[in-house]
Amino acid sequence: TPQASIGKMAAEDKVGLPDVRTRSAVRSYLFGVCQEMGGLDIADPKVAGELDLRDTELKDFRKKFHLPKIGELLDEHERATDVDPSEDCIYFCGNSLGLQPVGTKEIVNKELDKWAKRALRGHTTGAYPWLPIEDFVVEESARIVGAKQEEVAVMNSLTVNVHLGLVPFYRPTKERFKILTEERPFPSDYYAVQSQVHWHGYDPSTAMISVSPRQGEAFIRTEDILKVIEEEGDSIALVYFGGVHFFTGQFFDMKAITEAAHNKGCRAGFDLAHAAGNVELHLHDWQVDFACWCTYKYMNAGPGGIAGFFIHEKHAKDFSLPRLLGWWSHKRESRFIMDNVLDLQPGAAGFQLSNPPVLETMALYSSLQVFKETSMSALCCKSRILTGYIELLLEEKLKDSVSVLTPSDPLQRGCQLSLKFSHPVDYVYEFLQQRGVVSDIRKPDVMRISPAPLYNSFSDASRFVKLLQCALSADMQSHSP
Repeated sequence: TPQASIGKMAAEDKVGLPDVRTRSAVRSYLFGVCQEMGGLDIADPKVAGELDLRDTELKDFRKKFHLPKIGELLDEHERATDVDPSEDCIYFCGNSLGLQPVGTKEIVNKELDKWAKRALRGHTTGAYPWLPIEDFVVEESARIVGAKQEEVAVMNSLTVNVHLGLVPFYRPTKERFKILTEERPFPSDYYAVQSQVHWHGYDPSTAMISVSPRQGEAFIRTEDILKVIEEEGDSIALVYFGGVHFFTGQFFDMKAITEAAHNKGCRAGFDLAHAAGNVELHLHDWQVDFACWCTYKYMNAGPGGIAGFFIHEKHAKDFSLPRLLGWWSHKRESRFIMDNVLDLQPGAAGFQLSNPPVLETMALYSSLQVFKETSMSALCCKSRILTGYIELLLEEKLKDSVSVLTPSDPLQRGCQLSLKFSHPVDYVYEFLQQRGVVSDIRKPDVMRISPAPLYNSFSDASRFVKLLQCALSADMQSHSP
């Protein structure tokens, strides 16, 4: 057909997705694709198919992950009667748990097999000896967060690492004792900070301060964060934010926040749980003091996966920094002398406590081999267009029922879009879930979706919005008199 020919020519002439960085540029590109296809409506599934064809760099990465079929995801009694169980589910929950890379099972099973056949000798033999197991995941982890290798350790779980970072970088004094966070940080961050404040003998009601969105706005303006730092900075010991806010999906301006904190004599730390593997980070260049992240979300290392830790190289050899210690803090080459004379490792490695769990580390290694085949810039390039496409579809088709809480500026967000509904979201969520959509909700009226560029497609986005239209229509009919 003429339209198919136009689409084919467009795919051949315009290889790859463009690096568009503003809302207007994203929309111009999307409407341009529609025009090249003979003026198709943006919601036409053929447009999604064309965008998938143009995704030449990443479209085949979907095959590197186990994407559940609807019949695998849901038992027969859990799914709607009109769905095809052999169809791929729409997995939009990478902000909670990433999908399993295809290679993970084999890689982890090899270590289980080595344990069975070599037992203790597994620590020093094989392709991945266990004693230095962290060496196999540090370099690529550092690349993903924009750090030098010696600035990164892979260890523990996220909140453990948060505490390990707070020990040296929250050192309150009578004059400078406050910690500044965003309003409504993730509960684990809140509890960690609160407990550290208590530990030092201060009152959280006065020592914990936060920045809020303006009245009627959903996310926090950067200028408001900088203003608080400027006005309160002389009493702030640590500025500690999430890199990407778990609820709104806002990507904070970490560079500006860190610079403002340092200008007032404060330390700057970040929880990157929703940022690592999701947005472009430059922790070293931004002079961040410390940061922590989990690996089970966008980094696809499996439930409860091992976590990451960053400390800037300017602190690498400052052995006077207070810290909690363990055997793995000691230099590897002299660790087994066991004379109880600490020979501290420089950099992030000196904050390790004990040997990393091998199976978790190898699950991360498997995922990092996928990341190694691309770049964060390529992932973010696709992500900006993918989220912009969903946002545009929602505005065109569902603007009276759904709004987006996440910043519209593509550079102030990653994969996540937080959708606010005009009424409670429970029915819509259940309708979508029965048809193979995996997302999550924050009651009463917010749904979080996170189309991950490694394994989600534009066709996923198109199917999602069509199902959402059906869900809202069914919901309205169920409430009509």
